[in-house]
This record gives sequence, C-alpha cells and structure tokens, in this order.
Amino acid sequence: MNAPMILLYVPVAAAYLLAAWIEWHRLTQPPMGSSPARFAVAQTWLPPIAIAGHAALLAQTLFAAGGLDLSVANAFSAVEWIIAIVAWLGTRSRALPGVASIAFPVAAAGAALPMLFPAGPRFAFTEPWAALHVAVAFVAYALLIVAALQALVLTVLERRLHRGLTEPGSASLPPLLTLEHFLFRLLGGGFVLLTLTLISGVLFSEQLFGKPVTYSNKIVFSVLSWLVFAALLLGRRRYGWRGRVALNWILAGSSLLLLAYFGTKLLPESAFGA
Repeated sequence: MNAPMILLYVPVAAAYLLAAWIEWHRLTQPPMGSSPARFAVAQTWLPPIAIAGHAALLAQTLFAAGGLDLSVANAFSAVEWIIAIVAWLGTRSRALPGVASIAFPVAAAGAALPMLFPAGPRFAFTEPWAALHVAVAFVAYALLIVAALQALVLTVLERRLHRGLTEPGSASLPPLLTLEHFLFRLLGGGFVLLTLTLISGVLFSEQLFGKPVTYSNKIVFSVLSWLVFAALLLGRRRYGWRGRVALNWILAGSSLLLLAYFGTKLLPESAFGA
C-alpha cells in the first residue's frame, strides 16, 4: 500500500467506524443532554465522506488498463461500497435501522483489500455490456446481503419486543411491520436484478465474455441462491412467511450467493463468466 493511499484510507476507515459507532449508540443508548444534536451532525456527514473516500480508493485499483480489474479483493470492495451506500440511505430514511452499524465496519476493512492484496486472479474486459452485467450483479449482491443484515436486526428487535424489552432508541423507529415490509421490497428488488444477471449471463455469455456458458460451481451456487430467494418470496406471498422462517431462508440464500462469486473465485475453475 503506497503512502498516498494509506493517507486516504486512514480517514476513510475512521469515518466508517465512527459512523457505525454513532448508529449503534443511537439504537442502544438513551439520549443524554445535547449529545444527540452533535451525533446528528456527525451522522449526516461521516457516511458520505467515508463513501466518497472509499470510491476514490476503489477507482485507483478497479480501473486497470484495458478495462475493469475484477480480482476478488476489488470485487469484495466494490460490493461493500454499494452496501455502505444502501445502508446509509436506509439509515437516513429510517428504513434500515442498525444495518449501518454492521455494514460500515466491514466496508472499512473492504476498502483496504485491493491495496493489501493487489495480486491474484484477475479478469479484465472492455465490453460495455459486460461492464453493465457486472454492475447489475454487484448491485443485486449488495441488496440481498443488506436484506440479510436487516433480517438479523429485525429478528433481534422482535425478540426483545416479545420479551417486553425495547431498545432505548426504538421510539424513533417505524413499526416492525413497516420495516419488515421494506425488507421484502428490498429482497424483491435484489431478486429481480439477480434474475437479470443470470439470464444475461446464460443467454449472452459468448457476446459478453467471448465464450459460451459452461458448467461451474459458480453457476450451481447462483442458481441455488436464486431458487432459495424465489421460494422465500413465494412463501411470503402465499403463506405469509416472516420472522425466524424468513430469516433462515434469507441467510441460506445470501450464503449461497456469497459462495457463487467470492467462494468459487478461489477455485481453479472460477471465472467471472456467467
């Protein structure tokens, strides 16, 4: 990691971590004196500063000569950057309470990965449709992973509510049913983008990547993940699945999705080609 990038990374990581701590404090600690006003200012400005700095760091490693460099580190960092954006917007709208406290620390670590691990499997391309395919895939991954984090937060809040406990900051939160409704809207959006990613990868693999689609662990895990999310959304619509049942399906689908790209990238057969 060269000196200029270190100088940029340190404030980016600090902004992410401080913003995460403020979000956690807001949810778990009762307000004291004038501190909420100071927290509000920091909560407003720290996330966009961290996200902008993360984008600058990512741009230095993602945009390689001849196209995009999609090593594992760059891909993970890019997805974490999108997750940070979604978590920040969700925090601002109060639709994703608590998610930023989990997403921001991971994004702080992810911002450094391309600089710490510059070598490794890479896949560069120049086709604009291939870039669009990858962008849609990354946004789909990010939305579905954020949905998994939100499901965990809602499960904790729901358990505390059933035990007669409430979070100190929960008075400012929307009702749990409203948050759950937004969660499934998030899942639906991620599922649509994942569907587009799979269809475009299968039908236009040769045009996008210069070779026809072939059997691989990546394809198997991607299809399994799609089936899990499809079953969850169908179960939600027909049987009203929620709570622990929905959480288990979300975590299963998200785990398969992570294996589809980040896990199989470490295997010899891996290539970002479907």
